[in-house]
Amino acid sequence: MKTRLGCLSNKSDSYPDFTEFLPPDQDRATRCLKLSKDEVVPWADSFDVLLSHKYGLAAFRAFLKTEFSDENIEFWMACEEYKKIKTPAKLMNKANKIYNEFIDVKAPREVNIDFRTREVMKQSLTEPTPSSLNEVQARVHSLMEKDSYPRFLHSKIYQDLLNTQYTHCQRNSV
Repeated sequence: MKTRLGCLSNKSDSYPDFTEFLPPDQDRATRCLKLSKDEVVPWADSFDVLLSHKYGLAAFRAFLKTEFSDENIEFWMACEEYKKIKTPAKLMNKANKIYNEFIDVKAPREVNIDFRTREVMKQSLTEPTPSSLNEVQARVHSLMEKDSYPRFLHSKIYQDLLNTQYTHCQRNSV
């Protein structure tokens, strides 16, 4: 019990290895991550620059996990995947999964959106299109940009990456 509670007291002063959030590398048994300061500095230029860099996104996800608010980035990523779906049946299936996981008032990982946005989205999902989630995704993006992103830039995880060259190797389980 003491060990379980200990992780709560540290919150964002300690962070998990963010390489767990990187896509798996199928080709190698060991995955090495090397980040230079030149790669990390641009993440402070804009939130979209951070999200477009796979290591930036992984570091931001790890940070949000320490803040117990990773549902926002997970929702945003689910929306990005949703936009790539081409068939109506798959769109409907994925839209329902996203709604049940993130949007419904009883969702296990409910994102913080207003009632009107929730209702507009619910209506648009009766006949989903690749753009059906755009409005709610934009609201969650804006929330993260104004709230979580500035905290990330001041966090230990970002400052450590900024101030030292980061090299980490991880052996993939087979």
